[in-house]
Amino acid sequence: MRKSDKKRSSSLLEAPVRVPLKWLAATVALAVVATTGPATADGQGHEPGVEPTPERAPTSEVSWLSFPGGVFAVDSLGHTVRYRACDGDTGRVADPGMRVAAGVASGAVVVGGTAYRYRVPLVGRAEGTLEVIQRHRSPTTLTGAVVTSPQPPTDPIAGARLFPLSGQLARVVADASLNPAGATVRDLSGRYGDQQIAVNGSLRPKAASVIKLWILVELLRRVDCGQVALDDGVLVTPEDVVGGTGQLQFETFPQVVTLHRLARYLIKYSDNVAANVLITYLGGFAPVNALIDSMNQRSTILARRMLDSAAAQRGEENYTSPDDVVSLLGAVWDGEILTPASRDLMIGFMREQTLNTKIPAALPPGVPVAHKTGDLPDASHDVGYYLIPGTETAVAFLTAGPMATGDETVRRMARTVYDFLVTPSEGAVEE
Repeated sequence: MRKSDKKRSSSLLEAPVRVPLKWLAATVALAVVATTGPATADGQGHEPGVEPTPERAPTSEVSWLSFPGGVFAVDSLGHTVRYRACDGDTGRVADPGMRVAAGVASGAVVVGGTAYRYRVPLVGRAEGTLEVIQRHRSPTTLTGAVVTSPQPPTDPIAGARLFPLSGQLARVVADASLNPAGATVRDLSGRYGDQQIAVNGSLRPKAASVIKLWILVELLRRVDCGQVALDDGVLVTPEDVVGGTGQLQFETFPQVVTLHRLARYLIKYSDNVAANVLITYLGGFAPVNALIDSMNQRSTILARRMLDSAAAQRGEENYTSPDDVVSLLGAVWDGEILTPASRDLMIGFMREQTLNTKIPAALPPGVPVAHKTGDLPDASHDVGYYLIPGTETAVAFLTAGPMATGDETVRRMARTVYDFLVTPSEGAVEE
């Protein structure tokens, strides 16, 4: 989707920057490598309940090209690419002949008889090009905005006005002695030049129910592709029922439940039955991890079902980071991974969230938010959107350690961001 399709942001982003380099047309040998997404790092984190981010050299430059119906991901250090769209998924593919020059990655790979010739700037908000060449068909040229994590600001001067918030959040994080914590905040309104700031943005705690956002996006992506419809039904059996959060566990089974109700309950009630049924419906962990990998979100993985204690004991766990969460939320908001209709539906589900003891509880009554919580005995999270008109913002507040004190840390971070946004002297500019 293009920026012009956005409905919710109060101001449009600047037009993508064009990088006028000649097209490189090299045909290269390739090798197909891992296709199931990022792997969990070995070893334990330095903080209880926190896993180290999977190793990646600090100089790695990763970006992905957003075009209608799909993405094309590039890792310029690892020399790998991935095409994932409505018509197929190449998996992560090695391109040893990739050329990186003047901040642009270019090359060509052939997978299953289809050639993918690409030219992708490694700077977000630029415009990239992908040519798909199939036998006996005219080549298809796809263009779109390049997405990085973080995206660069559209206005660095306005963006600099958000920097003091980093210091305020850092003080909250430092005070949380029992809870390793991280926060990432991205302006979506243009008031702060679409700037992103973070404190411990790479913190990698257990994802808890925040991972359900990726499950929903993968489902809605298939709706956008016309592969499924939300009024399609799924048979839910007694064997699918688990406890924890949710409403479906209290119903009588077997029964057919529509995808729309599963998707809505997944977010509104953080329904664990809906999550597990949708994981099975989508084809297991691999498709969700393929979505994560195609967006170059290296800290996030779906590795077990909800309330699967046996898997957790085997070390199979779901993880994420504040930076990855905001990467997803930003791409959804900007129409880079979902159509406007699916984006609005997802945000609508998040506005209906019934677990409101964190972000909403920290803000004055009536402040519009759309959010998703995550809770485990050793993790407490809340992530989503502040929908204050003219100051729309994506936020991710994640903690490890005891849930009770983590809840309070999340509330303090949430209120710190709100106070900054609505205080003219430090945050929003009087108009």
